[in-house]
Amino acid sequence: MKKYRVLSGLLLSAILTFSACDAVEDAVADQQEEEEQQEGDKGPDISVLAEKFYYDESVTVVVGENELTITSHNEPDHKSMYYAQNHELYEPYNEPNNPDFKKNPNNIEAQDIVFKVPRYPAEATTKESTPMGPMGIAINGVVLFNQQAAPGDDILDELNTFDQYEGHPQDRGMYHYHNEPVYLTASKGNSAFIGLLMDGFPVYGPEENGKRITNSDLDDYHGHVSATAEFPDGIYHYHITDDLPWINGDGFFGATGTVTF
Repeated sequence: MKKYRVLSGLLLSAILTFSACDAVEDAVADQQEEEEQQEGDKGPDISVLAEKFYYDESVTVVVGENELTITSHNEPDHKSMYYAQNHELYEPYNEPNNPDFKKNPNNIEAQDIVFKVPRYPAEATTKESTPMGPMGIAINGVVLFNQQAAPGDDILDELNTFDQYEGHPQDRGMYHYHNEPVYLTASKGNSAFIGLLMDGFPVYGPEENGKRITNSDLDDYHGHVSATAEFPDGIYHYHITDDLPWINGDGFFGATGTVTF
């Protein structure tokens, strides 16, 4: 009888041990499933785009748990007649296709710009208008402005002050693009990732699948959902177009991060 009790006790202990192991394994599996579900609920992870930014130590991207921090001195890596004449990248304006060109009175000056954008961008419940000033940043560290000119100016007149790479500086020396950064599309391709807006959604060039994108292909915010090279399962993204509003339409599609300068 004692032997039977001992065996029964050992058997019960083994059953309890296995049950406890199964319970632990189930709990771990449940936790992993919950974490994966939460990760999936966050939306696309744009941290894969961090390595696309470049230009020596002038631009840095730090990937955090929920945001990307992008810092830039905002100095274009291409030539411009807005650099000081003793600068290595100074080049006189030499675009023969614009006889109406006129230099604005400003020169490029280094900036200290910091963007903090969502790592997992998501559509905003309430859409925000884009600000006057930086609304995004290109992969070479140059900031992106919306399609509005400074108060009292006309953006279609301002076009005549853009250098041969379609950028110019404002009154504090902040160089920027309002429309297609042709230096980047020429070097990276017309369908390449060009930069990020403040809501974390990417900006791509003016082509997709070999087709030139027009405003009619895009929504009111100048974007749509489709697959890209970096997001084969699809992501909401903006496209540059040849016509106004060029980069962004009626505001940010997603919930925005911050910019300081």
